[in-house]
Amino acid sequence: MNTAGTSRRTVLSGLAAAGLGIVASAAPAQAASGTPASQDRPARAKRPTVVLVHGAFADASSWNGAVQRLQDDCYPVVAVANPLRALAGDAAYVAAVLASITGPVILVGHSYGGAVITNAATGNPNVKALVYIAAFAPDQGETAFALSAGGTLQDVVDSVPVPIPGGGTDVELSIRPQEFRKAFISEVGAATALALAATQRPVTLTALGSPSGPPAWRNVPSWYAVFGADKAIPPASQRAMARRAGSHTVEVAGGSHAYFVTHPNVVVDLVRAAARATAG
Repeated sequence: MNTAGTSRRTVLSGLAAAGLGIVASAAPAQAASGTPASQDRPARAKRPTVVLVHGAFADASSWNGAVQRLQDDCYPVVAVANPLRALAGDAAYVAAVLASITGPVILVGHSYGGAVITNAATGNPNVKALVYIAAFAPDQGETAFALSAGGTLQDVVDSVPVPIPGGGTDVELSIRPQEFRKAFISEVGAATALALAATQRPVTLTALGSPSGPPAWRNVPSWYAVFGADKAIPPASQRAMARRAGSHTVEVAGGSHAYFVTHPNVVVDLVRAAARATAG
């Protein structure tokens, strides 16, 4: 796509241009603070591989806290480097990672990573559960832009034209460093937020505007963590997507978009629940 002449105003207005198209009606429970490792868990020999897919403005290290806890619990873990270029290509990349894994998989996505896992898991019988962490869970034809309508990231995002292979240009979006804490992860101090802003991975306009394919959540059981103070994906949208997918849902009333970075047990508890429910 050729967007070299697109103005910053035009690019960013797309973030809030489309309607939600789904009605929020979930009644989620409060998230647990952490399940003891010894309680009601699948046998160690039967642990599924946990594949973690980050979203926009983050990287694979965002999962470090969850990775450590899951590995301590003897789960094999893979934290994928999501390309963040285009939904079909990103999903194909994650699908290739999944194809290299033997045995059952629990697939976890945060933010745009949720759209990626929704597509990457389709048709893969080894994926036993999907776990959405304040994530997009699109239906066929929906885009991340549409599902984030009402969020406020359009006010804090900068855009840069970038070349794409084969010619033409796309537009990369990133959060301005001075706005990163307020917009993305309010649970950390100012210095930590600036460090995270410096290592954020930009996402392309194409990725966020790509229509989703047939959703894996129609055939794969899912779990969903709603973050109630999210400024990127409105909590009402999160609840609606979780309800539509029939997800087992928990809610953190004050959680910002990347709350799981400082509270990784939100991820770990849902993985454990999914492992228990799909064991055997």
